[in-house]
Amino acid sequence: MPAHEAIFSVLADLAAQSADHSYVPYSGRKEGCVILLEDGSVVHGCRVENASFQLTIGALINAWSTLHAIGRLDVAAVVQNRPFTPSEKVWLDQMPEFDWHYPSAAVALPDDHLPEPSESLQPIMEDWGTDPMDGASTARLVAEWAHTPQSDFPVGCVVKTDAGYHLPGVNVEHPDWAHIICAERNALSTAVAYGYGSATDIFVSCIKDPGGTPCGACRQVIVELAPEATVWMDRIDQPPVPMKASELLPGSFTGQSLRRHGI
Repeated sequence: MPAHEAIFSVLADLAAQSADHSYVPYSGRKEGCVILLEDGSVVHGCRVENASFQLTIGALINAWSTLHAIGRLDVAAVVQNRPFTPSEKVWLDQMPEFDWHYPSAAVALPDDHLPEPSESLQPIMEDWGTDPMDGASTARLVAEWAHTPQSDFPVGCVVKTDAGYHLPGVNVEHPDWAHIICAERNALSTAVAYGYGSATDIFVSCIKDPGGTPCGACRQVIVELAPEATVWMDRIDQPPVPMKASELLPGSFTGQSLRRHGI
C-alpha cells in the first residue's frame, strides 16, 4: 500500500497541474483529472466551461474522451484534484468494461495493478500539410475510434491550432445520454487541457452522412473556444465545405455578462 500511496500522490499532483489549464470564466472553479494507463503514461483533462452552462465539459469526461480519440482504454487509475461527485461515480460505474473501486475520495481503480507513472501522453497527430482534402480524410480515419454502441453513427474530428498542433476527437457515447460528447467538443477540450493553443481549423467527418454538419451544441462550443476558426465539413468524394465559426451560429450567446471579473 505505501507504494500505491506514493503513486496516488504523484497522480494527485498531476491532476492539480491539469486543473490549472481549466477554462472557467464563469465559475472560476478549476478542476483537473488524470488517467494512468497500463504502460505508465498519463492522459490529462480539465474543466472547460461554456456560456451555455449545461455544455460545460468536466475534467473526467475531457480526459476519458481523449482516450477514445487515441484508441487507448488500458486504464489503470483515474485521479482527480478533488473528490468524485456521486454523479461522476455513477458515470464510471455504468461502464460495462470496468469494475471500479475507490480507495480514496479522489481515486478510482479498475483493479489493484498500478504501474509507476512515466510520462504524459501527448495526443498529437502528424502534420498533414495545408491541403483541406488531407485534413478531411484524416478526420475520416479518426472516426474509426468513435465509441457509438447506441447510435452507430461515428464522427471524427481533427483540430489544427495556432501553435501548429493537430489533435483528434471522436464522439463518445455513454448509457446516460446527457454525458455523450461529440467529436468536435472532444478535440477542442483536449486542446485546452494540454495548452496546445487556439483552434484555427476544425475538420469534421460524419462518415455515414456525407452532408453532415456540427450539431447545435458543438456550434455553441466552437464559437466560444474557436471564434475565428474555419470549420471544414467532409464531403467524402468532394472537397470539404468551409464555414467560419460565426457563420455556423450567427447571433450566438456570448455570456459576457456572466463572466467573473478578472477571468
